[in-house]
Amino acid sequence: MKRKDPIAEARRYVENARKTLNENGELDVETKLYQDEKYVRAAGNYLWLGVLMALDAVFNVRTDRRKRVNINDYLEAVGKRDKKLLSYVNAGYETMHLSMNYDGNHAKGVSDDGFRIANTIIDRCEMMLPTN
Repeated sequence: MKRKDPIAEARRYVENARKTLNENGELDVETKLYQDEKYVRAAGNYLWLGVLMALDAVFNVRTDRRKRVNINDYLEAVGKRDKKLLSYVNAGYETMHLSMNYDGNHAKGVSDDGFRIANTIIDRCEMMLPTN
């Protein structure tokens, strides 16, 4: 099923990630570390899924939703068109997908970077979409 506005949907995922950390993250303000990696992982997953939605809207890498797409397919498609976006996607993969989602990195700075990179990628994808 094709989404009517994949950029709005991607932004909704970012908002869900923000809500997850703000409401459940239990940040220790002194150490700037989240106390429960469960919510960091969930936020990282939401962020990365939102980024993938935005990338799919522009680059059409995932043609069949039932098949898993390799990150290299995204990197190749993005690299052919926008080298700066490619840098952000690489950084986003490392930050949101690996550090936050897989590793559950507790550092608030890592999460803050994840949000910044996700928003940058989504904004850039939105600019690349053809206007109707």
